[in-house]
Amino acid sequence: MLLADIARTSLAVAATSARTEKVALLAELFRTADPAEAPVTITYLAGRLPQRRTGIGWRTLVDRPAPAGTPTLTLGEVNRTLDRIALVSGKGAQHERRRLLGELLGRATATEQDFLVRLIGGELRQGALDAFAVEALAVAVGADAAEVRRAVMLGGSLGSVARALLEGGPAALAGFRLEVGRPVQPMLAQSAKDVDEALDRLGPSAVEEKLDGIRVQVHIDHEGEDPREPAHPVRVRPEGRQGPVVRVWTRTLDEITDRLPEVVAAAADLPVTRAVLDGEVVARDADGRPRPFQETSGRVGSRLDVAGAQASLPVSVAFFDLLSLDDRSLLDLPVRERHAELARVVPEALRVRRTAVEDAAAESGQAHARAFAEEALARGQEGVVLKALDSAYSAGRRGASWLKVKPVHTLDLVVLGAEWGHGRRTGRLSNLHLGARRADGTFTMLGKTFKGLTDALLAWQTTRLRELTVSEEPWGVLVRPELVVEIAYDGVQRSSRYPAGVTLRFARVVRYREDKRPDDADTIDTVLAALRP
Repeated sequence: MLLADIARTSLAVAATSARTEKVALLAELFRTADPAEAPVTITYLAGRLPQRRTGIGWRTLVDRPAPAGTPTLTLGEVNRTLDRIALVSGKGAQHERRRLLGELLGRATATEQDFLVRLIGGELRQGALDAFAVEALAVAVGADAAEVRRAVMLGGSLGSVARALLEGGPAALAGFRLEVGRPVQPMLAQSAKDVDEALDRLGPSAVEEKLDGIRVQVHIDHEGEDPREPAHPVRVRPEGRQGPVVRVWTRTLDEITDRLPEVVAAAADLPVTRAVLDGEVVARDADGRPRPFQETSGRVGSRLDVAGAQASLPVSVAFFDLLSLDDRSLLDLPVRERHAELARVVPEALRVRRTAVEDAAAESGQAHARAFAEEALARGQEGVVLKALDSAYSAGRRGASWLKVKPVHTLDLVVLGAEWGHGRRTGRLSNLHLGARRADGTFTMLGKTFKGLTDALLAWQTTRLRELTVSEEPWGVLVRPELVVEIAYDGVQRSSRYPAGVTLRFARVVRYREDKRPDDADTIDTVLAALRP
């Protein structure tokens, strides 16, 4: 398949708001796709890279060679080149990446260049495309959309299901079922303003603590063989007894088993033959309170000296759901029954704290849920998740039957600069540099964000920031610190990239505060106070 076909479809999908038209455009593309290329095709269309990181920064993307006149680039050639770029390392790596990218862009037409720059630069965002792609695959091969959706949930990858469907037709869906040893996409939660709203929407609910850790899916198999260690089909616990094969995956289905010996040991002791559990890994302080997410993330992300990392920062696992038990899928059981099974095989110390509210309409039930949520926050948790007691586990979906409630944190910060956007945002100042006020009246940079900006807001801020520009750079502009913007964020974490040593997690624009002066902006002391010790 030519890259031009994907670029053209991407533009057409972005240009229409009609769901049926988006599905039709994607279905037409899938009918002509090589099944082997289906995973990459879908990944590109969604604005993601299979390589995830290429080492290509915005500076490398600024200068483009003259475009080709005729499309000749194939999808395979593009992906192989990006593979090569991602593997470049060592002395001269930046020059070599630039050379490889230049050769690739030089073979691309103007439309293909724009698509590639947006794709590599992270500006090609089609967040809902996976949902459209599921329907389009069903249309392309004559399958039932609900069955395709379930196959994607259980297969763990839309790309793998797409390849199987395009190769074998609807009959291929039978090969996708819940199996120990093959991770499934986790169920996700939508948001609610507060506990009362969540109860109004869900009715009878479980209220669970929302831990600020790493989501994990744990598979246990006493009778299986570990495919990573063919010569060692079972693991041996420290006391010398043979144990089951335990494997651990993240929310994004990356395997991290070898980085979490504590989780493997805890799971190995559970009284099950085969099971799939959903849970959270957290690091805790001496008082049992959760440590900052950044520390947990750093520990789980450590690939070297796992024993040393374990000794310096041990982690624990807390399970909140059971998806499969002894060859029996529990996905379609309601929350109350799945939790009963979970409680039967997992001790309380390894379960997420929860309570049940059967009478969600009564003031007593609502008061009980609010009290539990307040206690969770006092214990250092991120918030709570409410789950309808009669709901099934909708793997891979942000279902309406799970609602998360977290305190909304906002800061009034000053815009210090902005970077030029790419793709759809080309010609507009997009990525904002955010600053907090120091005691002496100057500002220190906390981080950047382009999230939360509508097209109208992008146009307005580009005009306004140009009026405040004091210096133009190849990447964007530096501006007079006069514009205050309200920023929502999920937390504060340490970062050596910024002068104050901290940055904001998941910062996003709420609104501009033209009613406030820079002197009204929040101080760096306020930000530092939000950093958990």
